[in-house]
Amino acid sequence: MGNLICMTKKDTRDNNHGSKSKRMGRSQRKLLAEEEFLHRQALSMALQQHQLSQRFDGSMSRRIGSTSSRRRNLSDPFSNGKQAPDFLENMKLNKLVLVHGEGFGAWCWYKTIALLEEAGLVPIAIDLTGSGIDLADTNSVTTLAEYSKPLISYLENLPEDEQVILVGHSTGGACVSYALEHCPQKISKAIFLCATMVSDGQRPFDVFAEELGSTERFMQESQFLIHGNGKDKPPTGFMFEKQQMKGLYFNQSPTKDVALAMVSMRPIPLGPVMEKLSLSPEKYGTGRRFFIQTLDDRALSPDVQEKLVRDSPPERVFKIKGSDHCPFFSKPQSLHKILLEIARIP
Repeated sequence: MGNLICMTKKDTRDNNHGSKSKRMGRSQRKLLAEEEFLHRQALSMALQQHQLSQRFDGSMSRRIGSTSSRRRNLSDPFSNGKQAPDFLENMKLNKLVLVHGEGFGAWCWYKTIALLEEAGLVPIAIDLTGSGIDLADTNSVTTLAEYSKPLISYLENLPEDEQVILVGHSTGGACVSYALEHCPQKISKAIFLCATMVSDGQRPFDVFAEELGSTERFMQESQFLIHGNGKDKPPTGFMFEKQQMKGLYFNQSPTKDVALAMVSMRPIPLGPVMEKLSLSPEKYGTGRRFFIQTLDDRALSPDVQEKLVRDSPPERVFKIKGSDHCPFFSKPQSLHKILLEIARIP
């Protein structure tokens, strides 16, 4: 007869605990490996785009995401063999245009792009003028129309019967508002991600006054202003110091994403954020707006975000707990789930 081994309940629990720990350890290592791959891919993309911008002086694509060779299919390792949800298979409006905020570029959406593509959506990330790998000098961008031109051009060149969902982060919200006013027929929904969802006659900068001070004080005293046309001329842009950026934007973001941002962010053109928007009830007012609040945000505090939705109530409000001003870094899964939920709203 074979040997019999008797195990007490404690032994059984310990053995089960050990098995679970091993499984959790393998799962954790797999997640870390996937995250490491994404980070390397993003850094490679940022470096490649920087090199391209140094080598070429002609125009180049400002869009990344589903236009790349990494479209989702069943053989794609990122898809894990998953089929797109049924509601997405039948959903006509499955294209999301991602609009970055001040200083950022299309590169900042790399996690969001991967997650949305895996779910079967079609994300398009755009570099605004003077941002990302766009070759324009930020000092020459003086109006919101100039700043938003890549977004407006993209919308105007869509097929006549096609609509998209816009997602605007931070001051990119002003570009989304501008687009709602000028191309309302091309936008099915507008999502403001801890963004400057301003009212008619308001400036994007006004939203940040609590953190940065009044416009007059900022223009007179700020050490972050850039005088691209000479010290005796009005300022043309601004750029926070690295420590300031880390404190304002990235207080909950992973270290690797902060490192990516530090080598990729560009100066912010001053003109567009100081411009008062003209928004009409007939165009902007008829758009379907949604707002996503970030509850550990130091750049746009939760109180300021609450005031924005009170002053101009959107259709629905969503909240991301534990997120700083950059949920595409700090809470990518939570952001992804909310975007999917909004996309499926009839």
